[in-house]
Amino acid sequence: MASIQYLILASAIVMLMLAHEGHAIRCFDCNSHTDVGCSDKAPPKDFEKDCSEHKNGPKYTFCRKITQIIEFSVNNLPPDTRTIRSCGYEVGNYPNKCYQRSGFGGRQEVCACDGDLCNGAVKIKATLGVLLAVLVAFIARV
Repeated sequence: MASIQYLILASAIVMLMLAHEGHAIRCFDCNSHTDVGCSDKAPPKDFEKDCSEHKNGPKYTFCRKITQIIEFSVNNLPPDTRTIRSCGYEVGNYPNKCYQRSGFGGRQEVCACDGDLCNGAVKIKATLGVLLAVLVAFIARV
């Protein structure tokens, strides 16, 4: 009898993990050129944004973080480093990855991720597979 209760509990936990709330993703939205705290490893809560607030245009489905490095004076602008965090809608060829681009006078690293506030500090995320493995091990032990 107890094993059926554990099976029901395990099924409920899996269903909750797979459930999607139906709301848009939340991302940090800021530019360190105008918002100094944007370049912090953990940006302030003031920069959190529900991406569904973008009423016009495409559906925003991921977060983006761009780090721009201007290595020397270009167009009368001094060398600088900027961090830009925003909602994104066209992930391209690099979902949940980073890539680098470079050009005359600078370079940038662009990272895309699809979890709430994932364009902030680095977080350790448990994957569904790990959670399921722990759940199976727990059930097998009982």
